[in-house]
Amino acid sequence: MLWLSSIDETAPALPAAWLIATQAQPANLPERSELRRSLARKVLARQFGLKEDAVEIGHEPAGRPLILRPRGSGLHLSLATRAGLVAIALAHRPVGIDVERVALASEPPPAVLHPDEQRWLEGLPASARPLAFAQLWSAKEAYVKALGTGFTHAPESFSVQLDGAERFTVSDEQDGRDAGGVLRLTKNGGHETMAAAFITLD
Repeated sequence: MLWLSSIDETAPALPAAWLIATQAQPANLPERSELRRSLARKVLARQFGLKEDAVEIGHEPAGRPLILRPRGSGLHLSLATRAGLVAIALAHRPVGIDVERVALASEPPPAVLHPDEQRWLEGLPASARPLAFAQLWSAKEAYVKALGTGFTHAPESFSVQLDGAERFTVSDEQDGRDAGGVLRLTKNGGHETMAAAFITLD
């Protein structure tokens, strides 16, 4: 698994994820969508050795992005945008990526978490909870993106465990699945701390 930070970088092997800090401040969902798609086209064009207009990104009815052109790549794509940071994941298997701002001034909402996650968070010092929640939530979003369901697969129905600073495990009894992913902390263009999570599924 490779983490890259520039649209000018290509991945020598997959899976790989690009975390691209921008100065952009998209004001709504369409602007966020256009920001991530435009940067994804640039990344994919460089990765495939093509001109940018030879790359087209579509999406499934549930919203998961698809590489429409070039045809037949066999690759899976996931995209995320938060606070000007764009995340792009590329893999040979179903993949999910997400980024979340670490909101130091807010209290995490426990109702959206699995009971095991709630208990774990409550056992942490109050000062540690915003970072832990951002990492948990980015992992949960990455997982449901890789499933292709989004949060029609309820976030409280499966549990994420943080395994140190760089890894997490998902236990999903409803889906009969255990899976592992990777975590990373980075900065956006405004220098806020951001939590990123990446996962691939068999």
